[in-house]
Amino acid sequence: MNTPTALRDTTLPLNHGDGAMPAVGFGTLIADRAKARQAFKLALEAGYRHFDCAERYRNEDVVGEAFAEAIAAGIVRRKDLFVTTKLWNTNHRPERVEAALDASLERLGVDYADAYLIHTPFAFQPGDDQDPRDAQGQPIYDSGVTLIDTWRAMERLVDKGKCRAIGLSDITLDKLKEIVSLARITPAVVQVECHPYLPEWELLDVCQQHGIVLLAFAPLGHGMEPRITDDATIRDIAVRTGLTPAQVALSWAAQRGTAFLTTSTSAAHIAENIGIDTLPEDAMRDMRDGIATRIRLNDVVTTGVPGFIPRRA
Repeated sequence: MNTPTALRDTTLPLNHGDGAMPAVGFGTLIADRAKARQAFKLALEAGYRHFDCAERYRNEDVVGEAFAEAIAAGIVRRKDLFVTTKLWNTNHRPERVEAALDASLERLGVDYADAYLIHTPFAFQPGDDQDPRDAQGQPIYDSGVTLIDTWRAMERLVDKGKCRAIGLSDITLDKLKEIVSLARITPAVVQVECHPYLPEWELLDVCQQHGIVLLAFAPLGHGMEPRITDDATIRDIAVRTGLTPAQVALSWAAQRGTAFLTTSTSAAHIAENIGIDTLPEDAMRDMRDGIATRIRLNDVVTTGVPGFIPRRA
């Protein structure tokens, strides 16, 4: 891990491909296209250089427009950006994988992806309907393809130079171990829900053993109950350090060796979330030993269908 003086500039080396992933990332799942475009502009101006996209988000073209405008204005160069996008469940069949990436690259206006991830390990019925359902409203899965079949097709994209690195998202530890044992190219990135209430220590240990970057989504708990930023331990550290509770949780994420994604349409929150700083060792110990709450907020790992589940502790 390369850790400059400013924690916000931390980068995590990839086990294949070129360069490193910035620890601080911006997630692009914003449904309102006008708000999304403004948020991406603000994020680029604030200094975010790692952007997490997906065909499933249906707004890669908006991200691409923001990139093009920032490059034209001299705010950023393409080589300074780390662009991740993801293969959706309906495109798991090997013959569909390359075409799916090509379409994403065209929408994003880039020649290659820095990282291309399998969005979930669940294959859905192939086709243009991203959310195929049966008469009972249940997802229609595709039993004609395995995850390793899809992974082999992903490996060929690296061979062709269409993406610099490949990885997985919304995957369990057992399934990750299976892919690592069979892969010709070891996953470079694993993106999962991860935050102080779901620290995934065992998964992080395995990732670090194989040089895999653990990329956390919902690092602040997606604003759901129980609210991470209301946690007593985190709020105490915030008082001691002069950081906000959100900055404490995000600083912890970067300092323990993970990358993270935040998403906001608020200029104030976009600036706040990149304003992380190194925590003292006693604060890091308190984060590990003083927080007992354990909860998963998104059930995508069991169904392949994204969605946060409202609940209270």
